[in-house]
Amino acid sequence: MTANISDAWTLITIIGLALVTVITRCFFLYSSKSWQLPNWVNRGLHYAPIAALSAVIVPEILITQGQLLGSWHDAKLIAGLVGAAVYFWRKSVLLTMSSGMLVYLPLHLGLGW
Repeated sequence: MTANISDAWTLITIIGLALVTVITRCFFLYSSKSWQLPNWVNRGLHYAPIAALSAVIVPEILITQGQLLGSWHDAKLIAGLVGAAVYFWRKSVLLTMSSGMLVYLPLHLGLGW
């Protein structure tokens, strides 16, 4: 009996979250007149991709098993530094990823860092 109640609450929760998502995303589509974002929002949106990327990449590089890195002998850190240097040198995302992986793989697989 408790499994049925739990399943019902799970289903109600999923439906409720789906409705909230649809309503909030479609809110702007149902407006009768067009509107534009303020200039300060447009300027801020230019920084959103780099902020999101930083929020994902930086913890991945600097934290291992929930702890900050204890030494420089970490393949992710060295590869990240090389990737950053290559990006500032050549401004190429493909070269950045390639150089970072070319440094990371030998250090991680070859030396066990």
